[in-house]
Amino acid sequence: MNKTITIDYQEYNSVAELPDADAALLRCAIDATEGAYAPYSHFRVGAALRLADGTVVVGSNQENGAYPSGLCAERTAIFAASAQHPQCRDYEALAIVGRDASGRLCEAAPCGACRQVLSEYEEMQRHPLRILCFLDAGGVRVLPSVAATLPFAFKF
Repeated sequence: MNKTITIDYQEYNSVAELPDADAALLRCAIDATEGAYAPYSHFRVGAALRLADGTVVVGSNQENGAYPSGLCAERTAIFAASAQHPQCRDYEALAIVGRDASGRLCEAAPCGACRQVLSEYEEMQRHPLRILCFLDAGGVRVLPSVAATLPFAFKF
């Protein structure tokens, strides 16, 4: 029996088209790229996670010569939020932005490990965590949930 999975998502042509709160979150992710430590890949990633109370927690990728000991921006942000704000484990949206070796903003999306981690947090909070991914042309892809990006997530 064949089955099909489809994903409904939105794309905006520019950050300016986003609702104000999402545009601000994406700007936080852009700023977070400055905190990246990426001497090996030269691909800096920033992530910004908005909690339900409006708090924004940022993260950036952190590489290490003892690969794979580094950590992606998305996991840095969500782990920091969980550790620093344990009373608010209600996450609304996560914005992700890449910056290439020349410093140009570019597309970034969660890797498989990040999708699995984010999936568990989404499951724990029992409502979707929206994901905003910056696109190469300056647009933004908005995914309605982590589950949309990982339909067969590992679950306990």
